[in-house]
Amino acid sequence: MEVARFEEWEPAGRTFDAVIAAQTWHWLDPGAGAAKAALVLQPGGRLAVFWNAMELPSDVGEALADAFRRVVPGAPAARASTGGPAGYQAFYAKAAEGIRDARAFSEPERWQIDRERAYTRDEWLEAMATGGGFNRLERSQLDALLADAGAVIDAMGGSVTVKYATVAVTALSLCTS
Repeated sequence: MEVARFEEWEPAGRTFDAVIAAQTWHWLDPGAGAAKAALVLQPGGRLAVFWNAMELPSDVGEALADAFRRVVPGAPAARASTGGPAGYQAFYAKAAEGIRDARAFSEPERWQIDRERAYTRDEWLEAMATGGGFNRLERSQLDALLADAGAVIDAMGGSVTVKYATVAVTALSLCTS
């Protein structure tokens, strides 16, 4: 196993067909990350960075955000929904800019795959408890938030349909390694 920041990682002469980053590229300097990817990609190799965005129905998102503000007042993450792919627009733009600045790739393309998933109340509460910062709450806060969220979903008939979008910024390596 190798552990290093991508920009500082040593590939030991290895090259790859693809460099893929899921939910993480925004933690890198986008120019340095693209430059490193260019160094390790074979000609025609693909750099693909992507994010998964969710969008709750607006009434559910607002009700859950209200519950979050009640349970964890003053917390910066008081929104229960990202607003879908538009909430990640700055990430896409920075990734594309870094790829262009590396001058080693084709013009970046943005790909998007949309899907929906219906959750029962219990499925949603189980999923909600594991991510989005909710897993860092004190147990009493999480229990209160889940109780409020469960009440919101119960009031809507016991299920919620969530829209998801996976959005990738991708380009082909033009380097000759």
